[in-house]
Amino acid sequence: GNSLQFKACALRDFQQSPLRGKIFKGEETINKMVNEDIHILLFYKFIPIDDLEYFVRTHARKCKELGIFGKVLVAHEGVNGSVSGTQEQLEQYKTFVRSLPGFADVWFKEEIGKSHPFNKMIVRIREEIVSLKRAVDMTKKRKYVSPDEFLKAYEQEEDFIVLDARNDYEYTLGRFKKAINPAIKTFREFPAFVNEFKKQVSPDKKIFIYCTGGIRCEKASVYMEEQGFSNVHQLQGGIINFCQQKPNTLWEGKCFVFDKRLVSDLGQGNTPITYCVSCGTVCDLLRNCKYVRCDKLVVQCSNCQEQLHGCCSKQCMHTFLQYSKERAEKKKKGEWVAPKLEQTYAI
Repeated sequence: GNSLQFKACALRDFQQSPLRGKIFKGEETINKMVNEDIHILLFYKFIPIDDLEYFVRTHARKCKELGIFGKVLVAHEGVNGSVSGTQEQLEQYKTFVRSLPGFADVWFKEEIGKSHPFNKMIVRIREEIVSLKRAVDMTKKRKYVSPDEFLKAYEQEEDFIVLDARNDYEYTLGRFKKAINPAIKTFREFPAFVNEFKKQVSPDKKIFIYCTGGIRCEKASVYMEEQGFSNVHQLQGGIINFCQQKPNTLWEGKCFVFDKRLVSDLGQGNTPITYCVSCGTVCDLLRNCKYVRCDKLVVQCSNCQEQLHGCCSKQCMHTFLQYSKERAEKKKKGEWVAPKLEQTYAI
């Protein structure tokens, strides 16, 4: 049935992976992983890290030892990571992380899925663990609003603003009721938004700000206070924590996630609030246009994906088919050079 087909695909992907023989011990391990639920952890910690090379080296070694997948970014300001594995693997990983100096109180947000949302394990040094491209004093004390307080403020119709700190395509896919969309493509554009926002909003206005897991709000709230706002509160634990604590209340639609799932239901069972870019039917399937020079991230139903050969429009499809023909001819002659691409979605 479907489970056997999935198992065969998982084993095929494993056998073709460059990680084979380095992280896993063989078919027995992949069989175990296929038959178990996959747990997904999201975490971050703002804490000074001096020796980045040592931190990355020891962290990568432990991840390889455990056989988990994911991506962990390390900077002098702290750590931002998301990893996946079996419950047993991730319990060991959590124990390891909490044993690190200063990490005893790290908060792991957890989801459960049926397959790995990552293809490999990456531990990498970055200038920032979430890129704002502004100097922000993360030692400043932040203000938080709990899921209980957040929901109560809505129910009592208090005077406040709800601000989404995520990117435009994330907001489109799902958001809290009455939330303001900053209409930014990346988090680096948030300061420009704040510059315009402060011309329209009183500096003492109560603002509840949120993001997926909390990390962007940590920086965003401090930055807003440095820009003169005095009453900014970030939603504790972000969207993930709120939806786990208060399911089916204020959240509308689905949630964008930065792994190969792209979309998470967060256990809400919500009806999609997005529509297929090609035919307009209700849909929450995200994909990148197959034409590499477009590569636009769009909502598109499976029927249109099939009819348009994975492209976002007829124009892209015609260009893609011609491009594919030319590419095949150049490959035969040994003249093919793959174009350099930039990811069209980013934190």
